[in-house]
Amino acid sequence: MAIKTYKPVTPSRRNMTSIDFSELSKVKPCKSLLKSLKKHAGRNSYGRITVRHHGGGNRNRYRIIDFKRNKFDDNAKVLSLEYDPNRSANIALVEYSDKTKKYILAPLGLEIGQEIIAGEDADIKTGNALKLKDIPVGTFVHNVEIYPGKGGQIARSAGNMAQLMAKENNMALLRLPSGELRNISELCMATVGQVGNLDHENVKIGKAGRKRHMGWRPTVRGSVMNPCDHPHGGGEGKSPIGRATPVTPWGKPTLGYKTRKKFKLSDKFIVKRRNQK
Repeated sequence: MAIKTYKPVTPSRRNMTSIDFSELSKVKPCKSLLKSLKKHAGRNSYGRITVRHHGGGNRNRYRIIDFKRNKFDDNAKVLSLEYDPNRSANIALVEYSDKTKKYILAPLGLEIGQEIIAGEDADIKTGNALKLKDIPVGTFVHNVEIYPGKGGQIARSAGNMAQLMAKENNMALLRLPSGELRNISELCMATVGQVGNLDHENVKIGKAGRKRHMGWRPTVRGSVMNPCDHPHGGGEGKSPIGRATPVTPWGKPTLGYKTRKKFKLSDKFIVKRRNQK
């Protein structure tokens, strides 16, 4: 998909770009696969803000995506390629032989009218889903499960993919988009190909209002707050933060501070960490 630019009739328009949606189908989403979303404005079940700067935004309906791909040995025809406001990737509406319709993540190169299938005898072509044990080494995959039958959790955003590096002792070694090397059970499902909508990362928001439409409220720097609101706050005029390293509003180190739990059970499956020399 191409990047669309605008005539600079205003300062914000000068820097704004968006995706050209001409390749997507001009159809309404499938009603049976829609679900209403309630807004929480970053608050948890106790009403406390756990994610800052959330609120407002356009009302969206959730598209129910088939991450499991567990309808085996049944050809599905791609009916349409559609925009999904809930994710960076586009989605594809597919119809199986029994007239069941489902949404899947649209991989790069998937076309309307194409047939895809999930199962151990499926060809190694874009859009087909197989268990890792049935996929040749070196293949690029996306929507990869971590636990068999749970549904894809790895490489689901626009342009992402993982590469199958090796298979040994009922485990498959995957190189993840972050560069991490990780062992995953060979019984986990994965979809062949790369997630589409590669140009998503090149989009420029252009103006603050567009970010508000996405549900993001303004972010205020800690250094311009009062001491009671942020550890960086206070002082006369423009002051340094007064600490060895920047911290979060709750005093935890930031900028490179690792938040992953020590001695996590899944550590034994990680062969090489991301950014490791």
